Amino acid sequence: MLGWLRTSPAAKDAKIPPRILHAPSPQPDRIILTWSGAPDTTQAVTWRTDTSVRQAVSEIAAAGDGPLFRKRAKQVRARTETYVSDLGEALYHSVEFTGLAPASRYVYRVGDGENWSEWAHFNTASARPEPFSFAYVGDAQNEIFSMWSRVIRSAYSDAPKLKFIIHAGDLITTPDRDEQWGEWHRAAGWINQSVPSVPVPGNHEYGQQSTGQRALNRNWRPQFTLPGNGVAGLEETNYWFDYQGVRVVALNSNLRQQEQAEWLDRLLADNPNQWTVVTQHHPIFSTARGRDNKDLRELWKPVFDKYRVDLVLTGHDHSYGRSNVLAGEKRHEGGTVYVVSVSGPKMYNITPAPWMKRAAEDTQLYQIIRVEGGRLYYEARTAKGTLYDAFELRKRRKGANVLINRIPNVPENRRPPGEDQAKQG
Repeated sequence: MLGWLRTSPAAKDAKIPPRILHAPSPQPDRIILTWSGAPDTTQAVTWRTDTSVRQAVSEIAAAGDGPLFRKRAKQVRARTETYVSDLGEALYHSVEFTGLAPASRYVYRVGDGENWSEWAHFNTASARPEPFSFAYVGDAQNEIFSMWSRVIRSAYSDAPKLKFIIHAGDLITTPDRDEQWGEWHRAAGWINQSVPSVPVPGNHEYGQQSTGQRALNRNWRPQFTLPGNGVAGLEETNYWFDYQGVRVVALNSNLRQQEQAEWLDRLLADNPNQWTVVTQHHPIFSTARGRDNKDLRELWKPVFDKYRVDLVLTGHDHSYGRSNVLAGEKRHEGGTVYVVSVSGPKMYNITPAPWMKRAAEDTQLYQIIRVEGGRLYYEARTAKGTLYDAFELRKRRKGANVLINRIPNVPENRRPPGEDQAKQG
């Protein structure tokens, strides 16, 4: 037998302790792109080191065909904060690059002057509407490095020109477990360094405090640099940005739902974009057995109907369900497609309902969405890259969008009767 195929029982049971595997060092890790400003002229980057780093910096230049860009690189000093997790103390550093040229490629690295990351590329958005693609994934949550890695990497492989990736909550399962965040960053790897992330918090990003109140995961704010333009007090969990003719709105469905409904009404009343995409964790229409977010639906769906929100992208129910265009009480109102999806391995039973045009159980999925002028193309693919669901939206000047289903001619993935998953949580 070849040596590399030999595995002893002891080797099978060996496990690197999380405190060692996910320990910070002077070398930058967990490097991730996000936005806190306009995507056409700014870019934020955040990373982690150990506490030995005294001055964190980033260098940036317009990308070149060869190595000479380094002569033009400018240095930007980072903001640094100390973070104490269950694995010990670390530092998080963040930089916001500003004054960038729209529709341009840049190259950057982060470090402390001696310990540097590799140089990586990012692209600024165009200042005007232009075709682009983005990805959307539901809950990663469990066995993140082991089972989620292939999903996020398949999404990038299928659409390497992605402009951003929406993460619809429950990125991890246990609040304040730093090793799970280590798995999440490790699973996506260098993708996070070149494709900006757009995360919203799920219920698993909130934990019970000693006071009895639920609070946002301690990792969230240090490791993501996100807009603070939402409801006061929900900064970096409720926010919006415009990208090449699309308004993207992130809602925090865990709390203060009435305030966010009023905020969303004001935000969408002045929206110059042709398309509007909303992402939140809890679904307006639930797929999982025994779940129904009635209060949330009654608060938020009338706003979606009023402003004809095009897509609402959610997670939470660990299964897949996608609607046709759904309108409000008046036929000329609304025109929204609702999606529930899951990218990790934790799965629930579904309850079939009339609103579902396509559904799935026991299926890890990623979604690729492309916007081209007055048309939007949607594809949901399984973990191995198989097309599972697809449709096209066409804009009309008045009334709801026209939806053209392009569902592949394959059966739905459904669990055999009697094979129930474990208790939902």
